[in-house]
Amino acid sequence: MPHFRSMYEPGPNGHSRRLHLCQDREFWHRRSVYEGCQHANLRGALAFQRDVIHYVMPRLRPDLVHCHDWMTGLVPAAARTMGIPSLFTLHNQHDECVSLGQIEDRGIDAGGFWQNLYFKNYPGGYESAHHNNSVSMLASGILAANEMNTVSRTFLGELAGGGGSIPWEVTDAVRAKLNCSRAHGIINSPPATISPEHDPNIAECYDSTNHVQGKLASKRALQQRLGLETDDEAPILFWPSRLDPRQKGCQLLADILYRLVSDYWALGLQVVFVADGPYHDVFKNIASFHQMSHRIAVCGFSEGISRLGYAGSDYILMPSTYEPCGLAQMVGLRYGSLPIVHATGGLRDTVTHLDPRWGTGNGFVFEHHDAQGLRWAIDEAMRFHMRPAGEREANVSRIMKDACASYSPESMVANYVEIYKRLLQLQ
Repeated sequence: MPHFRSMYEPGPNGHSRRLHLCQDREFWHRRSVYEGCQHANLRGALAFQRDVIHYVMPRLRPDLVHCHDWMTGLVPAAARTMGIPSLFTLHNQHDECVSLGQIEDRGIDAGGFWQNLYFKNYPGGYESAHHNNSVSMLASGILAANEMNTVSRTFLGELAGGGGSIPWEVTDAVRAKLNCSRAHGIINSPPATISPEHDPNIAECYDSTNHVQGKLASKRALQQRLGLETDDEAPILFWPSRLDPRQKGCQLLADILYRLVSDYWALGLQVVFVADGPYHDVFKNIASFHQMSHRIAVCGFSEGISRLGYAGSDYILMPSTYEPCGLAQMVGLRYGSLPIVHATGGLRDTVTHLDPRWGTGNGFVFEHHDAQGLRWAIDEAMRFHMRPAGEREANVSRIMKDACASYSPESMVANYVEIYKRLLQLQ
């Protein structure tokens, strides 16, 4: 598991003091942490939680437990019975439901903490709760934890407001936490290492003082790498995230892509996709059918090409249906690629509409989630692109500086440390 090697710090006996891995046959033949099968993901989550509840927490007696998403939803309930305070963080609204009987069939003894779980129907007792009464994993984590947070303030409000695809159980549990001032919104931050100042994947490193030349070098490299027309003046729209129509809003762009490129043909508009997902072939077919492969480039996700995309593009496309936090828009701001976003979740909290005359805002925001709303925001970006070069460059410099200061790992960590301090006072 290469992503965890940096956490390994051997103690006196050679075992890590920081990293504790769970061993189970469930994980032996997996290609990745999350498989495409819903049942496999649930089995993996229950196997992991069984080790945490019955082995890791009793053995280590941690000062506090910080859990994330439905995959750890049972842990706060068990931690509460052990007198261990917990924080539960929601990175998205996805939930899984399982019966108490299924939980115990996977080796988790829930007899001591079942009353801390969120059942869809009020449980009259342990036996009656055992079957035909689903436990919401996500709502259980929220309910049992001492404090909870989401990864943006707006997403917290959207969960509390309910409706749409948000499970009612989650809305109910979030409202309860808000009512007792135990719910928070903390914006995530991209790692400090993701920066155009020292990125080996881009053509030329740069910062807010010399971004014009640096971004131009990466634009040329991106165009050459993906077979696009070489055009220094062409505005480039970059799609950095998974091509998932349920969340990411890629179907909105598919509806208008041909007309969009045609309308801005004289301006040289180019669109770059560095992403996987169900709509990957949809965009490839659009480019091929209309013979626009020199203006529309579609390739599978690659970290190196994606970084080059941030540096070489002028605008980031994020028309998400919902977005709990989102990191791509903040990465784009660091790299001087201005985000075009739907006003939802973390996108609303981190992107404000640009007014280049007054030097305010940092992107282009549309409120109505449809193709016309997205087209309006892209038109706004193109109007900005046609303004005097000096005005554009000054605004991009300002935005890059503000992004480094506003969305830093230090500010995110400080918010979590504040919650940790409150939790430690409960012991």
